[in-house]
Amino acid sequence: MKKEKKIYEDLTPIQDKAKKTLILVGIVFILLVFFFWKIQILDHKKFWRQSEANRIREIILPPQRGLIKDRNGIILATNIASFQVSIIRENCQDIEQSYQKISRLLGLELPVLRERIEKYKFLPMFQPIVIMDNLKLEEVSRVKARQSEFPELIIQSEPKRKYLYETFAAHVIGYLQEISQKEINQSIPKRRPGDLVGKTGIEREYESLLVGKEGRVLEIADSLGRRRGEISREESVPGQNIGLTLDFALQSRAEELLEGREGTVVALDPRTGEILVLASSPTFDPNKFISRFSPEEWLNLLRDPEYPLENRAIRGLYAPGSIFKLTLALGALDSQVVNEWKTYYCTGSTRIYGHPFSCWFKGGHGSVNLYNAIKYSCNVYFYQVGKLMGIEEIARYARMLGLGALTGIDLPGEKEGLVPDPDWKRRVRNEPWYPGETISVSIGQGPLQVTPLQIATSTARIANRGEGVTPYLFKRKKSDRTESARAEIPESIFNKVITGMWKSVNEGGTGRAAKVQGFDVCGKTGSTQVVSKATAEKLGQDDKIVKTHSWYTGFAPRDNPEIVITILLEYGGMGGATAAPLAREIFRLYRDNHDR
Repeated sequence: MKKEKKIYEDLTPIQDKAKKTLILVGIVFILLVFFFWKIQILDHKKFWRQSEANRIREIILPPQRGLIKDRNGIILATNIASFQVSIIRENCQDIEQSYQKISRLLGLELPVLRERIEKYKFLPMFQPIVIMDNLKLEEVSRVKARQSEFPELIIQSEPKRKYLYETFAAHVIGYLQEISQKEINQSIPKRRPGDLVGKTGIEREYESLLVGKEGRVLEIADSLGRRRGEISREESVPGQNIGLTLDFALQSRAEELLEGREGTVVALDPRTGEILVLASSPTFDPNKFISRFSPEEWLNLLRDPEYPLENRAIRGLYAPGSIFKLTLALGALDSQVVNEWKTYYCTGSTRIYGHPFSCWFKGGHGSVNLYNAIKYSCNVYFYQVGKLMGIEEIARYARMLGLGALTGIDLPGEKEGLVPDPDWKRRVRNEPWYPGETISVSIGQGPLQVTPLQIATSTARIANRGEGVTPYLFKRKKSDRTESARAEIPESIFNKVITGMWKSVNEGGTGRAAKVQGFDVCGKTGSTQVVSKATAEKLGQDDKIVKTHSWYTGFAPRDNPEIVITILLEYGGMGGATAAPLAREIFRLYRDNHDR
C-alpha cells in the first residue's frame, strides 16, 4: 500500500498581517485613550468652559440707580436707557486680528481699545470687558448685524445716569466714574470691574443707598451667541431715591449770580441745619463723567487753573477777614474785656507794639462803641479788643463757635480749617507766638483759615442765640439729625452783637447793600487781603493778585430767623460792594417765595 503524503498550508503571511493589524489597532487605541485622557483630565476645565459658554450664559441685570430730587420733588438725577459693547477674549480666534477688526467696526482708536482691555487683563478670559459704552442705535445695529463675524462681542443694555440740569448743584450731587481695583476689593456687596460708582458728592456719600441690587439671568445660547432659552431669572432691585434739602429756585439763582466768578454761596435754615443752597463756581457738567475718560482728558481737567472740580464751600480755605469780628465781639463781651458802650477812637490807623496797623477807612471812624464798630467794621476798635483778649481767648471763642473743626455735613472731603494759637505755632513751625500776630488775627487775617460752610454754621449759631446746628443735605426724619452743642454764652450777649449786625444792614453800615425791605436782614461784610499791601504794590501789574476776597454773612429775619446766607467771592474786592448785593438777591427771592 502506498503511503499518503500530508499537505501543510503556510499561514505565515496571514499571521504577519494579523500582527501588524493588531499593533496598529493597539496604537490607535492607545492614541484614543491618551486623547480622551488629555481632554478629560488635562484640558477638562478649558472644554468645560467652552461647553458651558456654548450652552449657558450669565447676563447681569444692572439695577436702576436711585433718583436724586430737591426738597420739592424736582428730579435732579435720573436714569436713561443705554447700551455698551464688551469683548469676551476667549472667543477670539486671533486676539491681535480681533483688535484690528473691532477698532474699525466701532471707530475706536486701537491704542484706546488696547488700554481698556489691558486694564482688566487679570480677569478670566471668559469674563466680558466693557470696551465702549453709550452706544448710539446705529452702532448697536452695526454690531448686531455682524454678530456672526464677531462672536467675541456682546451687546448689553444698562441704565445710564442722567443729570437733567447739567451743571446744577454739580458739587453737591457729585458724579459717577469707573470703579477702581481698590474699591472693588473693599466693596460690600462685591462690585464688578467696569461698574460706575459715586466718586464725589451725594453720589458717593450715599452710594450704598443709591446703587440698588443687580439681577441675573441664566440663559441658553448657541455658539454664535444667539439666545435659545432661559434657565432662571433674578430681577434687579432699584436703588433708594434720595430727597435733598436744596431749594431749586434759590440754588438756581445763586448759580446765576456766581456765573463768571470764582466763589461760593451757602444758604441754610438755622432752625434745622437744612442746606438750601450750596453753590460753587466755576462748576462742571457731571454728565461728561459717565463716558470713560482717557487719562489725558482726566489730567487736563485736574490741571484746569480755575479748579472747577473743587467744592469751595467745604474745601476752600480762606482768611475770614472782618467776618471774624463777630467772634471777637462775642468773646470780648462774654469775658468782660469790654462792654457794648466802651469806645475807642479811630483816626484811620494806630500803633501797637511799635508797629502801625491801618483801618480800611483811611479817614477814620472817630469814637466808636461795639455797635458802631460792627456797623462800620472798624479795624482799630477790634485791634484794641484783640490786644486785651489775647490769642488764647480768641482761639477758645473761635472754636466755641465751630471754627477750626468739621461741620459734619454729609458730603465727603470737607476740610477743618485752622484756628491758630501758640501751641499750634510751636508744634508746626517750631517758633514762638508774637504779640503782633494777635493783632492780625483780631480782624480775621494771619494764619486763621475757615471754610464758607463753617462761617454759615457759625452765623446760624449767632442767629439762634447760641444754639448750634449740624448742616445736612439728605432730607431725613427729625429723629435722625445730629444736634450741636450750645455755645456757653448768654443770650443777651448774642442780642448785642445781632444789634450791630442789624445796624450794619439797615442803618447805612458796610452791609447796607444786603437790605431787603420788610425782611429785617442782619449781616456782616468782610474783605481779606490776599497779600500784604507792600507786596501788592510790588505786584501791581497783576490785578487779580492785588484784589481782595469778598465776604458777606447774615440772616433774616432778626427775630425767629429762617435763613442764613454766606457768600465768598475770590478777588471780589470789598464785601459791601460785591458780596452783599448778591446776598440781597437771595434774601429777596426767599422772602417772595414764602409769601411775605
